[in-house]
Amino acid sequence: MKMGSTINKNPVWRRGAHPNWVVLYLLSVSFLLLAIHTVKSEAPNIILIIADDMEWDDAGCYGHPIVRTPNLNRLAADGILFDNAFVTSSSCSPSRASIITGKYPHNTGAEELHWPVPKNQTTFVEELRNSGYWAGAAGKWHLGESLKGHFDKVMEVDTSGFQLPSGKEGLSGEFKQTYEGDARSGCSDWVPLLNSRPKDKPFFLWLAALDPHRPYDKNAIPNPHDPGNVLISPYHPDLPSVREDYALYYDEITRLDFFVGKVMTELKTQGIEENTFILFISDNGKPFPRDKTTLYDSGIKSPWLIKWPKEIKSGLRCNSLVSAIDIAPSFLELAGVTPQRHYSGKSMLPLLKDPKNQIRDYIFAEKNWHDYEDHSRAVRDKRYKLIVNSYVDLPNTPPADAVRSPIFQSMLKLYKSGDLDQSKQQIFLNPRPGIELYDTQRDPHELVNIAGQVKTMDIQKRLSMALNNWIAETGDYVPSLRTADEFNRETGKPTPARVRPRLSKSKMQSLGLTAP
Repeated sequence: MKMGSTINKNPVWRRGAHPNWVVLYLLSVSFLLLAIHTVKSEAPNIILIIADDMEWDDAGCYGHPIVRTPNLNRLAADGILFDNAFVTSSSCSPSRASIITGKYPHNTGAEELHWPVPKNQTTFVEELRNSGYWAGAAGKWHLGESLKGHFDKVMEVDTSGFQLPSGKEGLSGEFKQTYEGDARSGCSDWVPLLNSRPKDKPFFLWLAALDPHRPYDKNAIPNPHDPGNVLISPYHPDLPSVREDYALYYDEITRLDFFVGKVMTELKTQGIEENTFILFISDNGKPFPRDKTTLYDSGIKSPWLIKWPKEIKSGLRCNSLVSAIDIAPSFLELAGVTPQRHYSGKSMLPLLKDPKNQIRDYIFAEKNWHDYEDHSRAVRDKRYKLIVNSYVDLPNTPPADAVRSPIFQSMLKLYKSGDLDQSKQQIFLNPRPGIELYDTQRDPHELVNIAGQVKTMDIQKRLSMALNNWIAETGDYVPSLRTADEFNRETGKPTPARVRPRLSKSKMQSLGLTAP
């Protein structure tokens, strides 16, 4: 008997009708597809906006009386503002690598500045795409070539104007600017990227500014900030050149704010504002001495503003600890995606329902090579912070662009002449303390090291135990070989060790330039 002969004798099949089980099967598939479509149509759009080198409280919504940030203020007023948000590293590319992979920097293979993220790393972005999201990135990239394929579209800006050339060209200390005017913000492609998205899918946008990264230009905005009105941090000298530097930094924050406003306006124009989740953060603190690349709050604490009109009430404020390591699992939960791998952070969505909830007892942060060699680790609860410095023989030198700044050069001159106040000498100490402990409630600028005191010994032991447990759990280590400085620690001029593009971690290890 030939196959199918029985079926040919079945009059039901010959008439094109289907048995009941077939009908039920087709109906169930249809309902399943409809359900999936419904979930996707209701999934929120997600936008992550990353400022480049903006200190956490340099915005009106955080109480700053001078910096003009009307759009950030509106973003905060329409959603929830976080007072205790932190990044995992106060260094640009390691911080971003941590955000996108959901891992601590030393677990990403890109813990040093300019190391590209290895291609074997997975990201929350590809998981969003696999679930049906369209993903785009615009502005500063700084993650390496291998991750570009995780997005549907990448509109990368030229950062040559923000990195010194290598070799003899870099000795002049002059940058080669390719952009003019507002394009130097790194934000001019944000709205065009938003407009290029397909209209039948939820989307994720990675919008990364260049503002307020150095170098600064005069007249970045039509109405520049007055140097006479700036607020000087207590660890910086109050000098005319310092005030002018601060004012230029303020100007770039205001320019960044303008582009944040353009994105919010476009969302409203397109009628998608209600179900779009916006998170605004900074990758690290301001690019000044004792801020960026340090583990003080001025380096690792981040502005953290969330707006989602459909689900979040306006005017909320959250004092709970959150870390940039929490972004990946939070975005996946927002999208209704079950993670296909383990992420180191915790979802912050419970805090959006009730800001009084707590998702973590501690945050952890690390400092690795950034222009200059260093290795430090920090643990912080809501009040106290412990910092462990592995290389006590090295001063806490700021990044090279900050070394070349008027602030550092003024401080260096005063330090050498013996006229720099002791409270401002921390960046020059050599040797420096191996252990630092601060009460951030009584001492918000972390100027008084209370490590080793009898009255704080229990606090120090508790934080040390938490840090040691984290080191063990994440496989952290102190390298056996140090990485060479690429700049002079007093002038900020390039050394022969500076090569561009910078070699990857695996390449440097193969050449014996850094430890495995």
